[in-house]
Amino acid sequence: MKIMLLAGEESGLIYADAIRKRLEGLSAATPEKGGVAGPLEFRTYADYGFKTADLAVIGFLPVLMRLRYFLNVRRTMKKAIEEWRPDVLCTIDYPGMNLALAAHAKKLGIRTVHIVCPQVWAWRSGRIPRIERSLDSLLCFLPFEPALFTPGFAQFVGHPLVELYRGIPAYESLRREGRLCSPRHRGEEQRLVALLPGSRIGEIEEMLPTMLAALRRVRVARAVIPAANAQARAAIERILATETKPWSQPDAVRVQDGGARKLLLAADAAIVASGTATLEAALAACPTILVYRVNPFVAWIARHVITGVKHLGLANIIHDFTSPELGEEPPMPELLQKDFNAHDLAERMRTWLLDEKANKRARKRLVEAVAPLMTDVGAVERMADEVLGRRAREARQQEFKGATIDEW
Repeated sequence: MKIMLLAGEESGLIYADAIRKRLEGLSAATPEKGGVAGPLEFRTYADYGFKTADLAVIGFLPVLMRLRYFLNVRRTMKKAIEEWRPDVLCTIDYPGMNLALAAHAKKLGIRTVHIVCPQVWAWRSGRIPRIERSLDSLLCFLPFEPALFTPGFAQFVGHPLVELYRGIPAYESLRREGRLCSPRHRGEEQRLVALLPGSRIGEIEEMLPTMLAALRRVRVARAVIPAANAQARAAIERILATETKPWSQPDAVRVQDGGARKLLLAADAAIVASGTATLEAALAACPTILVYRVNPFVAWIARHVITGVKHLGLANIIHDFTSPELGEEPPMPELLQKDFNAHDLAERMRTWLLDEKANKRARKRLVEAVAPLMTDVGAVERMADEVLGRRAREARQQEFKGATIDEW
């Protein structure tokens, strides 16, 4: 079986790698244990010379400036699909390029599966008919997304981040014991705050100084900043060296390489720049303030384009769509643009750090907000099954069970 897995961004590569490992495991297993007959062959963008670092360009102008490159990617991959003729084309996120390639493959009679629903619930809902024409099935990470499409076209598979947290040995025991819903009961001098200012240099330079200024106001003893990569660490350390030290202790602010997931599980509270990390904070039930600030002109455009949601954080969006009865106040407060300032940030953080009941309430609300993401079967397992087309084959076999040759 020939499978083309196309992911154009780092997050998509993580999902693609997990799906591939799952499929290879099924290929090695016996049919009695859920295995598939015969070997599997995979191809990706990299097999045709395209690197993720070159593909993952964000923003209209950067894409326009490299238009010739992206036209070449599209032309090359269309030809690759025509010549290799995969049994299934599985595209992962990266909708601008991937949905166009999926539409081309479907016209050739190749089965197409797309993973990660485009954010039609936030903007450009008019894309829905075109998405349905381009794909045979759409796999969604958020529970409210399938209802936006024709019944049977899209399915909720759970969110892969849930599995990553379940992979941490302490996580399930903490959840069972209820400790994810209560503060860590440390003394004030031991309070720990996680600072996640983003992974891009521009984000770090914009977010981190205000985060530090806010924590200086609440006199928090310790803060830890997980650096996503070497470039991010260099930027963080440069800012720490030039900013006034918010605490007198030498280890008041510490930078570490990665480890954001375990840090969020251990922290009393967090300040996180808008992005996937806010969902991780919600899964860890860590009281978190979502922050973000961009150029005022970009913010003005965003307010007029993004009309389908009133929040940025995924935990808040899930709450709005699935559990509005839990209250109007979002489970993860958001401070954006002018509201993202040291004074307002400090006031909100002070409550969680000094009031144990408020801290516990914040944790409980986050647990309730992300509860719809919890599924019995893991997201990776469901995605791999759909790539293999098992459900489609089983449904067809059931449909024609007992039929005559002519009916078949």
